[in-house]
Amino acid sequence: MKVTNYTELFAWQKAMDLVIATYQATKAFPSDELYSLTKQLRRAVVSIPSNIAEGQGRTSTRAFLHHLSIAYGSLRETETQILIAERLRYLPKERSKELIALCGEVDRIINSLAKSLSS
Repeated sequence: MKVTNYTELFAWQKAMDLVIATYQATKAFPSDELYSLTKQLRRAVVSIPSNIAEGQGRTSTRAFLHHLSIAYGSLRETETQILIAERLRYLPKERSKELIALCGEVDRIINSLAKSLSS
């Protein structure tokens, strides 16, 4: 099946799930973090599906792979900030594990998509 819209991509769908889960988790962050870690984490996680969508909208496979690489970098940034939030005790360990597990799913899906585009 040929993908005609980025919303059909499982990578984009799972990344959107990660966005929602992250936004829900950051609601409990201290209010003095609103313009620092909360904002940074939300920006990083939003960048993941955004770059998948932008890449799929480009006219070349090379450009799509480039945007998947950017999405992957934002995913790593998101994971790091989740771990920071856990260490600061803004996130309970169990919630952090759930988010990291979801990051792992998105990681595998992005990598699989990139490999399929490369072959």
